[in-house]
Amino acid sequence: MLLLRTVGFAKVVLLPEKLGIVLSFALFFTAHDFDLLSIVYLAVNFMFFSLNSAEMLVNLSIPWVIIGHSERRALLNESNEFVGDKVAYALSQGLKVIACIGETLEERESGSTMAVVAAQTKAIAGKVTNWDNVVLAYEPVWAIGTGKVATPAQAQEVHCELRKWLHENVGGDIAASTRIIYGGSVNGANCKELAAQPDVDGFLVGGASLKPEFVDIIKAATVKKN
Repeated sequence: MLLLRTVGFAKVVLLPEKLGIVLSFALFFTAHDFDLLSIVYLAVNFMFFSLNSAEMLVNLSIPWVIIGHSERRALLNESNEFVGDKVAYALSQGLKVIACIGETLEERESGSTMAVVAAQTKAIAGKVTNWDNVVLAYEPVWAIGTGKVATPAQAQEVHCELRKWLHENVGGDIAASTRIIYGGSVNGANCKELAAQPDVDGFLVGGASLKPEFVDIIKAATVKKN
């Protein structure tokens, strides 16, 4: 589950584990400037897509979901088409989506990064009618929880190409307004340089969100403001 709050210039997203959904209600009822979010489980006609039903999330006033995370793509063999269907259903239920895309180390080393993320994005884009409800999260699989991180130049290159893809295949206005965030071993030491890249609109933070350095990551948003 996620909590979304505006802190200064930054919108902060936290992802407690699934059981945190109960504890978060205590926070929700004492801090009304928070919205609740969750990792998605979609159920349609008794078909189970993930861990929380979209209907349940809507009933609990949880407006956002994460779909297409690399762990689910790998461990549960979720195809691009399947992820696209999940995005479509989440949006149809009134949820907003953080859609994850990214390549493996083998795909990067073979020079197929953009072909991979473009195919993933295409499967998602075909299901979206209102891009105000979608955030793209580029998370290179080889950088998730490994301590490795894409260099600022590598992240910018992919984000820029993704924005070009949106411009050519969806529309210029959507390309300009859609938020493309980076995920993959973001920490207090690298966040400012990553945030300074023109096409990096924020972060999907993992382990560092549980450490004091998360404050530095939040503050990195001021790089964009300045």
